[in-house]
Amino acid sequence: MKDLTGKINPDDILAVSVLRNEITRLPFFLDHYRHLGVSQFLVVDNNSNDGSAEYLAAQPDVSVWHTAHSYHASRFGLDWLTWLQIKYAHGHWCLMVDADELLIYTGDDAHNLRKLTAWLDGRGQVGFGALMLDLYPKGPLDQCSYRPGQDPRNVMPWFDPSPYRVTRQAPLGNLWVQGGARARMFFGDNLQRAPTLNKIPLVKWNRRYAYVNSTHSMLPPQLNFLYDGPGGQTPSGILLHTKFLPEIVSKSAIEKQRQQHFHAPGNFDHYYDSLSAAPDLWHQGSVRLDNTAQLEDLGLMCAPDW
Repeated sequence: MKDLTGKINPDDILAVSVLRNEITRLPFFLDHYRHLGVSQFLVVDNNSNDGSAEYLAAQPDVSVWHTAHSYHASRFGLDWLTWLQIKYAHGHWCLMVDADELLIYTGDDAHNLRKLTAWLDGRGQVGFGALMLDLYPKGPLDQCSYRPGQDPRNVMPWFDPSPYRVTRQAPLGNLWVQGGARARMFFGDNLQRAPTLNKIPLVKWNRRYAYVNSTHSMLPPQLNFLYDGPGGQTPSGILLHTKFLPEIVSKSAIEKQRQQHFHAPGNFDHYYDSLSAAPDLWHQGSVRLDNTAQLEDLGLMCAPDW
């Protein structure tokens, strides 16, 4: 068990994450969140063999736990991260994000997470929701190039502005948002299987809280009403989803074999097969990402009233 006594200060903003073989993304991921104001990263490395664990261990603001156990059997890493939150995050503002997720929000250039969380504290609001927005390049996925440390938005700046379907689910009252590029490209014949895009990634953590399904839903149930989705009036952000770097093509065959990422993995073999073929996700309705004001104008997020 790690001893983080004296390493985590009472007002530190924390980030918790589980990952496997993300050495390509890690330099920009860490820099992005450091710039936003994250003080300490608590990371579970799920048996990486690409140098990710060693890279993380060399970072002074990162604490790393290693496991070779099943990602699927741990509720997709949620059990591991919940333990870290219970032990270390109580009373802290805490981000739970994947290595391919970059949080942005209106005014983030002038208002870092410390200012955002102070604003949320002033409203008595204990969380901040976000829409996960798939970014992609124009052209076959394996034809763009990316170097570690580069802003992914420079090589895959396109996204789907619509449609996004928003409903609430019983019994927890959590949102269910679907749509975007992955729904359009890979799940058009069965939209019920399309990825869930609503998340509540930033929470002032309490050890009585728990995520139920990734950061899509929470307990106690009233926490699910912290976010009302695209078109809603509750201040929210965007999680830029950088899944479609060129390495996705080779990684998809590996993940299909590992069978770790879905409740019924065999049902998604076609998804991995499609990605392995390096499709072009761009279409005539694609929009180039320019700034956060654009995303606000499209109704994909709602700005805080700074």
